[in-house]
Amino acid sequence: MITVRGVVDRVGPTLLRAAVPGERQVCDVVIAEPGRPTAPGDLVLGVSVADPVDLVRGCAEAAAVLLKPPHASRQAVRTAAERAGVALVEVHTGTSWAQLVWLLRSVLDAAADESDASPEFGDLFRLADAAAAVVDAPVTIEDANSRVLAYSARQDRTDPARVSTIMGRRVPDDVLARFRSRGVFRELSRGRTAIFVPAQKDGTLPRLIVPIRMGGELLGSMWAVVPGPVPDERSAAFADAAPVVALHLLRRRAREDAERRRSAELVRSALEGTGSGRLAAAELDLADLPHRVVAVDVPAGEGGRLALLERLTEGIGRRPAVADLHGLLYAVVPDTEGWPALRGALPDGVLVAAGSPVEVAELARSRAEADEALALLRAGLVPGPVAVHDEVWAVLVLHRAAVAAGPVAEVGPLARLRAADDGWHVDTLYEWLRHPGDPRAAAAALRIHPNTLRYRMGKVSELVGADLADPDVRLALLVQLITVKWR
Repeated sequence: MITVRGVVDRVGPTLLRAAVPGERQVCDVVIAEPGRPTAPGDLVLGVSVADPVDLVRGCAEAAAVLLKPPHASRQAVRTAAERAGVALVEVHTGTSWAQLVWLLRSVLDAAADESDASPEFGDLFRLADAAAAVVDAPVTIEDANSRVLAYSARQDRTDPARVSTIMGRRVPDDVLARFRSRGVFRELSRGRTAIFVPAQKDGTLPRLIVPIRMGGELLGSMWAVVPGPVPDERSAAFADAAPVVALHLLRRRAREDAERRRSAELVRSALEGTGSGRLAAAELDLADLPHRVVAVDVPAGEGGRLALLERLTEGIGRRPAVADLHGLLYAVVPDTEGWPALRGALPDGVLVAAGSPVEVAELARSRAEADEALALLRAGLVPGPVAVHDEVWAVLVLHRAAVAAGPVAEVGPLARLRAADDGWHVDTLYEWLRHPGDPRAAAAALRIHPNTLRYRMGKVSELVGADLADPDVRLALLVQLITVKWR
C-alpha cells in the first residue's frame, strides 16, 4: 500500500503538489461523478467540476481530491478539505487527465508489487483502461488498419459491432463500411481532435473517436462507445490521451521493426544457405516439421509490400518468417497447415510459387525450387497465379532438358516457322503439341474455334515440312518451343 504523500512524491512536483497534505492509504483512481459515492482509498479526479467545494465535501471517505488551478488554490476549497479530513492535491495545468490516470495507476501497481522502480510506460491495455476512466466509456485502441491493439474493461456495456470487433481483433468489414460511409475515416485523416458519431439505425451506439498522430502521421485511433454527446471538457481530456498512446505505438513499432529486421536477416541467411538453418529455425521458433519456402512476386511500392505482409499474417494466424530478397517476398511456412492457409489468403494480382516441403536445414533448396517455379509462371509456361514445384514437375523436366541442351531452337524446321510467324503460327503449334489428340482443349487455350485450329494447323504443317505424327518429332518441337517461350 501507499499513502497520498507517497503518491505525490513518486509522481513528482512537476505534476502534483499537496495543497492540503494527507496520509490516508490509496487504493484506486476514480473520476468524480455527481451522485456517485466515493470509497475509502479513492483518489478522486475532478475532471469536470461544477462546484469544487461540494465535490470535496462529498469525498470525506476518499484519500484525496485532485483538482487543477484555480480550484485547488481557493481558500473555500482548502477549508472544505481540512474539515472533511481529505487531502487536496493540485494538478499542474498542462497535465492531461489521461496521462495522470495512467501514471497514478502505474504508481499504485508498483506499490502493490512492493517495487521501488519508477513507473514506466504501461502496456496498451493499461492505457486503454486509463483513457476509458477519463471518458467514462469502454475504449478500444486501433492501428491505422483498424486492427484492435488493446481494449479497456467494461466492454459488456457496448453493442454487437464492438463485440465483433473485440472477438475478431479487427473491425468487421460491414462495420467499417458503415463508418466509412459517414465520413469518419475522412475526418480522421484531416486531423480532427475528436469526432462524435451519433447512434445508427442498426443499433450501433454512438462513438467518440480520437486520432492518434505523431509528426503528421496517423498511427491509429481510439474509439469510445458512449451513451450520447460528450461534454467538451471530457472530450478534450479523452483527446489528451492520444499523445501518450502515440508514444507507446512508436515504441511498439520500433521494437517490432527491430524484431522484423532480425527475423528477416535470419530468414535470408537460411534461404541463401550462408547460415545454419537449424539455428535460424530455433531463433524463428519454427516447428520441427517440413516447411515450404514460398516466393511472392510483390506488387510495386512499399504500400503493396506492407499490405501483402498483413495478408500473409492473417493467412497463417501469426507473423510468418518473412524476408525480402531481390524484389521478391519469401515466406517460410509449415507444409501441412501454414501453406494451405497461406494459399487461401493470397490477394488477387500476385504470382506465387512454392518449393517442395523440406527439413528446416534444407530451406535453401526449397527456395531455389520456388524461384524455378516462379520463373515458369512469369514465362507463361504454367497457368497461374500459383505454382507448386512438386505439382509442375512435368514442365520442369522439359524445361531443364531444353536449357541443358544448349541453343536448340535454331535446329530443324522451327526456324522456318518462326520466320513466317504472323502472330499465331508458333502459338498454334505449341498448344497443339501440349494437348495431343484434344483439339478442343488446344483451341480453348488459344481462344479460337476448333475449326480455326484445324485450318491453322494445316498451314503450320506445310511450313514445318516434318512428320508431326512421329512422337520424336513432336517431343523435339515441344522442347524447342519451351526454350523459345522461356527466353
